Amino acid sequence: MATAHHRIFGATPIPRYVQLAELIRQRVAKGHWPPGSLLPSIEHLMAEFDVARVTVRQAIALLADEEILSPQRGRGTFVTGKPGARRRLRVETSLDDLVTMYSGDRPDHATLAEGVSTPEIIPSDGIAAPKYYFMRRVHSRDGERYCVISIYIDHRVYRRAAARFRRELALPVLTSLRGLKIAAARQRLTISTADIETSRLLSIPLNAPVAEVRRIMCGPDRTVIYVAEVTYRGDYIHLEMDLKS
Repeated sequence: MATAHHRIFGATPIPRYVQLAELIRQRVAKGHWPPGSLLPSIEHLMAEFDVARVTVRQAIALLADEEILSPQRGRGTFVTGKPGARRRLRVETSLDDLVTMYSGDRPDHATLAEGVSTPEIIPSDGIAAPKYYFMRRVHSRDGERYCVISIYIDHRVYRRAAARFRRELALPVLTSLRGLKIAAARQRLTISTADIETSRLLSIPLNAPVAEVRRIMCGPDRTVIYVAEVTYRGDYIHLEMDLKS
């Protein structure tokens, strides 16, 4: 059965109280409701977010478990702390920094899809390999899913460390292979919004901001040995630019 459309939360299948909790969490993190302050009344939150009383109570209970809120009978709900700081992902500009950024992360054990498949490659990308191995999966950091990634690896390269590619993050494995030279590596970032599948996989609201990255790596003969199409949660991306005159 289709999910009813909501004026704030849309028609995403993510439970409404989870989405409401995320909105409250963001306001607390930004200092809109600082620690020690009293959260608006349940009635106020019901009216502002157009949700039922039970939805507000469930969202508050969720944030109370995270020690962000403290509901007190007869007094209201107090803000007790800010959400823990995330290890944000910097949009790195070198391959070494990019590999380091993924240190400690892991692929989700439930790979969404894998097999032989061919990515879309245009002439400016390089020369297509005869065959590619494809994996689509979710990556996690500190127990929280932060991106959905589709990876295409030159099948000749994949066979050199098939077990590791399936068990570990692909990019660190790729750059660790003895004798494999990456002559060119580039990526493009585009700001977009989460579709239904992305919102479900990353537990974010439908149409929430996301960053879409397409990453290409080539060997010395311009053969494309690695293609990654990544969708990151918007709240995990940190972009710094050094503006020089």
